[in-house]
Amino acid sequence: MGHHHHRHGHSHSHTDLKGRNLLISIFLNILITLAQVVGGLISGSLALLSDALHNFSDVLSLIISYVAQKLGKKQANKHKTFGYKRAEIMAAFVNAATLVVVAIFLMKEAVERLFDPQEIASNLVIWLSVLGILANGFSVLLLKKDSKENMNMRSAYLHLLTDMMASVAVLIGGILMSLFQLYWVDAVLTMIIGIYLIYMGYDLLKESTKVLMLFTPKSIVIQDIVESICTIEPVKNVHHVHIWQLNEDEVHMEAHIDFKEDIKLSEFDAILGEIEEHVYHKHGINHVNIQPEFDKCDSKSIIVQD
Repeated sequence: MGHHHHRHGHSHSHTDLKGRNLLISIFLNILITLAQVVGGLISGSLALLSDALHNFSDVLSLIISYVAQKLGKKQANKHKTFGYKRAEIMAAFVNAATLVVVAIFLMKEAVERLFDPQEIASNLVIWLSVLGILANGFSVLLLKKDSKENMNMRSAYLHLLTDMMASVAVLIGGILMSLFQLYWVDAVLTMIIGIYLIYMGYDLLKESTKVLMLFTPKSIVIQDIVESICTIEPVKNVHHVHIWQLNEDEVHMEAHIDFKEDIKLSEFDAILGEIEEHVYHKHGINHVNIQPEFDKCDSKSIIVQD
């Protein structure tokens, strides 16, 4: 006999804005990619073609984020009782993994450029790289706000940010090369970007993995929750506790509660209300599922390993 409860406070206009911003960024990146491919072919510039490739990888990661963000809002059904609420976490995981790969490639390129510097020659190359920087910069600003509270948006944002910073590094490198024959600046800047990316990408991978593996969120101490529930009369003990995140907005908790006496269901409901209030306000848990028990023979340890 279980009991389930939800609390929700989501604004929908906000998620539509996220989708809109992602779409604008996708569109911009497709434009830059095309412009740079054409420019690269006209000017014979490998730098532009590799820049186009970077922008195309952004397009892919943005599409992954966009699809996930749209899927996340689809309704649950009998076969998918949670809907697609984990789509954004999966997207963040995939994009974080590719972010690390991109970082390694960037660093490899940087080392190659160090030993064989590519001058930025024609005006066309300079203008197209500036265009890339501006369009990416605009996308970065668009996604910045959402990137703070949402892993999926953060993973898309970081892809754009890298790309922008890498282009800036190449441009600065090219200018300093032609003015002062400084050939190492671009490589050093790119190295720093690569290290930053690996650091950020690893962090995202870790966070998304924790959610996917159903780890208990860092901020929640199970012992505290159990102790506070045990102060309620007539609770005897709390066991078989599972706490996990479905996605960044939803934290679920399930537990068995052993009662000292054979209470009425209506009394249990009152106690349940109390528990829900407490875990929601104190620990941010918004889905509670409690199995009440009286004199039932089962393991009474807090964490039960099947």
